Amino acid sequence: MRFHPEQHLRRQSDFRCVRDQGQRINCGLFTLFWLRRPDATTPLRRVGVVASIAAVGPAVQRNRAKRRLRELFRRHQDLVPAGSDLLLVARAAVVKQPFPVLEAKFTATCRQLSNQSHV
Repeated sequence: MRFHPEQHLRRQSDFRCVRDQGQRINCGLFTLFWLRRPDATTPLRRVGVVASIAAVGPAVQRNRAKRRLRELFRRHQDLVPAGSDLLLVARAAVVKQPFPVLEAKFTATCRQLSNQSHV
């Protein structure tokens, strides 16, 4: 499945809204904030990825961490509840762990989101 440009969280206000009003799930390798948009007229799922110098390291590692998290979302976006915004905050372990381990964590967390959204 493609990762379309309109699926990116771009504005600082969107990032802040997801972080402040959304639910937080600590996955160990990364932190996931998610917020269901009340005004969602389309089932579009959006994502923003953050990797700080303090948490991840120099630019090469930060960029790799963000690429890996975006790829996880691209592959498994159908597991995210429709009309939701995600904020993925990387930690240093995102770069060090094999991709299948990250994938397993992400899919388990997304299934947890789906269960919470039906309640």
